[in-house]
Amino acid sequence: MPKSPDPVLHFLPLGGLGEIGLNMMALESQGKILLIDCGLMFPEAYMMGVDLVLPDVSMLLDRVDDIVGLILTHGHEDHIGAIPFLWHQLGCPRIYATRLTLGLLHNKLKEHHLETDVELETVIPRQMFDLSPFQIEPFRAAHSIVDGVGYAIRTPAGIVVHTGDFKIDQTPVDGEKTDLARLAELGEEGVLLLLADSTNVENEGYTLSETTVAKAFAEIIPGCRQRVIVATFSSNIHRIQQVIDAAAASGRKVLVNGRSMVSNIAISRQLGYLRASDDQFIDLREMRDLPADEVLILTTGSQGEPLSALMRISLGDHKQIELEEGDTVILSSKFIPGNEKAISDLINNLYRRGAEVFYEKTSEIHVSGHASREELKLLHNLVRPDYFVPIHGEYRHLVKHRQLAIELGMDPQNTQVLENGQSLQLSESRFEKGDKFESGRVFVDGKGVGDVGSMELRDRRHLANHGLVIAMLAINQNSGEIVYGPELFTRGFIPEEEQVGEQLLEEARHCLRELLAEQSSEALADWEELRVNVRKTLRRLFNRSLGRRPLILPVILEL
Repeated sequence: MPKSPDPVLHFLPLGGLGEIGLNMMALESQGKILLIDCGLMFPEAYMMGVDLVLPDVSMLLDRVDDIVGLILTHGHEDHIGAIPFLWHQLGCPRIYATRLTLGLLHNKLKEHHLETDVELETVIPRQMFDLSPFQIEPFRAAHSIVDGVGYAIRTPAGIVVHTGDFKIDQTPVDGEKTDLARLAELGEEGVLLLLADSTNVENEGYTLSETTVAKAFAEIIPGCRQRVIVATFSSNIHRIQQVIDAAAASGRKVLVNGRSMVSNIAISRQLGYLRASDDQFIDLREMRDLPADEVLILTTGSQGEPLSALMRISLGDHKQIELEEGDTVILSSKFIPGNEKAISDLINNLYRRGAEVFYEKTSEIHVSGHASREELKLLHNLVRPDYFVPIHGEYRHLVKHRQLAIELGMDPQNTQVLENGQSLQLSESRFEKGDKFESGRVFVDGKGVGDVGSMELRDRRHLANHGLVIAMLAINQNSGEIVYGPELFTRGFIPEEEQVGEQLLEEARHCLRELLAEQSSEALADWEELRVNVRKTLRRLFNRSLGRRPLILPVILEL
């Protein structure tokens, strides 16, 4: 592609920098914008009542006509999960991805009644396509999901290499290795900017091959005398393939449990990414007729999700599957940060019901899909970029990845650790931070998208930590006389029926009666000011008496 004099490329991170999940970024050149991934994040502990978290794309809303397309690296939720919620806001862009990624996405779009609206285009590794001014070439990237790719993006300013999530697996289950040869060729051609996965930068050496999990299954499953239950992520088709193969090798039939697991297996078989015959699977009725040592249950719920199939099994609350003494449960997944307590509770529940449990800390039944330090070193030495920005990781991961690049000889001036909302301008002669833009998180709560914000979360945390006090009173609209109350009702604050609670609430009523007696008729008519004074009075009393700060809700009725 011919270059104009020192053309400038803008890098715009909307999510995924300083956090695990929410991956979304944009490249801007010659007034046109290319989007890369559009993922979600599952709520953290403080996000009470929130179901999903989306990236804030408000900075793009007045630029939707400039968006030339959305390219996807792979089918994990943290890279495609936000699309059904944000597609319309982004101006309904055409979406480009590999066959399996589009298959998984189509299923999500169907749930939102968008399957006939969104234009989907299949990309093939090493086959370039044009979204002017960007020319885009996918390359194979081995990961914990089938059909992952990275992208070499040719811009007027130079080539940008985005690795996607990757590792260098020399013996992948499907034989599709990360395309190191193409990365080396790009390095020879000259790469302006490298954007590389940082998740496992703290891990020395190499990430183990996915095939090592098959060896662990081969050691564990044949020795089990009762049923075997394997829980893993429904998107990890490689892992599912190995579970099905291990079941067949030990003479077991597979019962698939969990909606997403059933759906993803069906899509993967249909597209030819999962090799399994119909007779390898059974339904619930057939399971009951088989001896326990001929059954393997493949399920979701490895993270201890409250309503997941495995959690309900562990609590004896599953309608069709009951855990029995001597059953074996294999949690074939990573302990995702933030889920440790839930997973620990799950394991304890399983042991209480007499199961034997294998999990990441005790057995090699999980390997990561992300590159460790030696693999990252190889990547940098092959690509040899002019500039480098670490992506996909918490802030410490990004810092450590930058340090690794500097150790390998990169000029510190040519690498930056960015956060979401911090743009970057680069060209052959420029590499500097640009303007900051609006970014952040949008919360999905039930059917509401974006109607819950930081203030609502603060109130929810306050309510959860300190309880609620409702102060109710009624005022005669003509005379200003108090005709009811003040009456107090509490939830999660103090036991009202006990003596200490009764005394404190009576003291609170007395304080409010004194407050009301001091107010003029004009002050009583100003409800907003009255609410403020009620809150102040009760807050001082409860803080002085108990050192607690309940959420105080004054309710004033006009009669």
